[in-house]
Amino acid sequence: MPAETRSLQDTVVAITGATAGIGAATARLLVEAGARVALGGRRTDRLDALVAELGPGNAVAVTCDVSRPADNAALVAAAVNTWGKLDSVVPNAGMGLYGSILDHTDERVAEMMDTNYAGTVWTVRAAVPEMLRTTGGGDIVIVASVAGLRGGGDEAVYAGTKFAQVGLAGALDRELGAKGIRVTAVCPAGVDTEFALGTGRTPGSPILETYLRPEDVAFAVVTVLAQPRRLRTTLWSLWSMGQQS
Repeated sequence: MPAETRSLQDTVVAITGATAGIGAATARLLVEAGARVALGGRRTDRLDALVAELGPGNAVAVTCDVSRPADNAALVAAAVNTWGKLDSVVPNAGMGLYGSILDHTDERVAEMMDTNYAGTVWTVRAAVPEMLRTTGGGDIVIVASVAGLRGGGDEAVYAGTKFAQVGLAGALDRELGAKGIRVTAVCPAGVDTEFALGTGRTPGSPILETYLRPEDVAFAVVTVLAQPRRLRTTLWSLWSMGQQS
């Protein structure tokens, strides 16, 4: 018999980078499955619009820059204060800059490193104590990239941040499994989102039509969360049928 999926009804999930793309798609799919979502992102107007779409009883939002530990703590607090618990967290916020190691300013490179890797660490550090306190376990699903598995030309610093996320996920899986927290790195190939537009991707480019859709990655995240608790998936890489692996 196939393994049964776990109901996500009334579970509480915090998501960073929720204003568009993968984060917003994941929020929609989770609410459709009966979950409640705490949404973090830097664009307040988009967060407000998404909460209105999902319904105030299903979503709460906090303007959040993941590179700031206090912002991550505020996001977690919003989830716990609203629904009394935190079951899972999806560190999804990220940015990309294509180009050589020398093509961008120090400030932009530092922003990418702080957002992609340090931001993931701060999100996890904020979430884990409340997950353990309020539910005694749960899931951490880190949205990384296939760039963190193989690298690639003209994306060395970006790939380095994604390798760091994948390494963090593997280490956390070993550290937190005995405490009831499963940790997964979801690693998509190219996704047709706002990601890197103007810094390596061109809006309307035909190649974007061959990429994954945000909903594809959201499907992977929600599938991981809905696994029976006896299972854990540590790494999921996904490609569209139109992309070469």
